[in-house]
Amino acid sequence: QVQLVESGGGLVQAGGSLRLSCVASGSIFSINGMGWYRLAPGKQRELVAIFTSDDSTNYGDSVKGRFNISRDNAKNTVYLQMNSLKPEDTAVYYCYARLVVVGRSNHYWGQGTQVTVSS
Repeated sequence: QVQLVESGGGLVQAGGSLRLSCVASGSIFSINGMGWYRLAPGKQRELVAIFTSDDSTNYGDSVKGRFNISRDNAKNTVYLQMNSLKPEDTAVYYCYARLVVVGRSNHYWGQGTQVTVSS
């Protein structure tokens, strides 16, 4: 069974930092993209940061220059370092991955981790 498990969310004051982690586990043959999306109340799901299938990185416009995505391929783990956090960054952050499992490529989502930034 393939799982994405996030950790690292919490409550932080504006201007502070948090680091999220996401570990992909299970019978994974390869990872064709992995990163983070977020969903805030009353808003649409938004790309935060992602490693694409060609190993490039994409960031949402609202987080460029403040957030950094990194990874440890040996551990099937991606990290999201969030700096200079703003109240508008408050959301549930979801890990996403496109994984090849038993010869098939599928999309997977984590359960989400809450990030709350107080003003």
